[in-house]
Amino acid sequence: MTLAVLLALIPAAAVLLVAVSVLSAPVSLVTRGPWRPVRMAAFILGYLTADLAGVLAAAAYALRHPGWAPEARARRTTHAFALLARLLTLLRRAAERLFHLEVRVTPALPPTAPDVPLVVLMRHAGLGDSFLLLQILLAQAHVRPFTVLKGALRADPCLDVLLGRVPHCFLPPARGTAPQAVATLAAGMRSGDALVIFPEGGNFTPGRHHRAVARLRRLGEYRRAARAARLHYVLPPRNSGSLAALAAAPDADVVFVAHAGLDVIASPRAAWSFLPLRRRVRVHWWRIAAADIPRGDAARGEWLLSQWERMDAWTAAQAVPATPHV
Repeated sequence: MTLAVLLALIPAAAVLLVAVSVLSAPVSLVTRGPWRPVRMAAFILGYLTADLAGVLAAAAYALRHPGWAPEARARRTTHAFALLARLLTLLRRAAERLFHLEVRVTPALPPTAPDVPLVVLMRHAGLGDSFLLLQILLAQAHVRPFTVLKGALRADPCLDVLLGRVPHCFLPPARGTAPQAVATLAAGMRSGDALVIFPEGGNFTPGRHHRAVARLRRLGEYRRAARAARLHYVLPPRNSGSLAALAAAPDADVVFVAHAGLDVIASPRAAWSFLPLRRRVRVHWWRIAAADIPRGDAARGEWLLSQWERMDAWTAAQAVPATPHV
């Protein structure tokens, strides 16, 4: 999506908001309905407006602080992280008002940034989960996320501009392999930085789960496939990116992040049924010190799958009947 398209979409979204408000108001007032079309149109307008504001703010900062010296680049990076945190917080507040989003993080997050770099491995399930979890990392956990993202997100002008100023990695990379790109990103971390990876490679669906298990069997990894088949709410993690990050950042602690509540929104159609949210979104994390991580790729692959089994068990305990599962 180019900036010109974004500029065209904002008035279109405003017109849509007015139209759905007028058309749905009689029915919603009589039935005391949830006003879903109005809520969704309002959020779309808010998202597009925040996107434009981010692009303009980044451009204004670049004009006021030109230059390519290391100090100038460092200032632009700090500004980009701060701007990204503000925009994501605005979107979270909009979701709280429009969709009744309520988030509980357990255990409570530390009040200060960590004293070592982190490799953060997250579950991927539900619309918007990556944005919410990045907001928590930036605004509540006080870390600078070095994020591994799908290349399709380059289509968002604001993300393309802001992520271009902070350490990141789009997959597939422009040059080299994905593990090489992740390793290069991880090697640049220091205290207060967190490499963020979604090892499942995409949102959980039963179809993706079946295909992931079948892929392991085709590769001859029958023991791993059997363990993966016993996962009911998460996809088996892919090893390459995570192992590359661990090898490149041997002093980093690892944080695993599970979440439940957004997973029922597995598609735009599901969003129509489950928004506004009827229950709190729960985010649960645990941290493992670098000294306690196994050595060697084979041992680390087994360890990573065992952590995902723990994540599956936690997710199962939070699940409702509508939660996608196998």
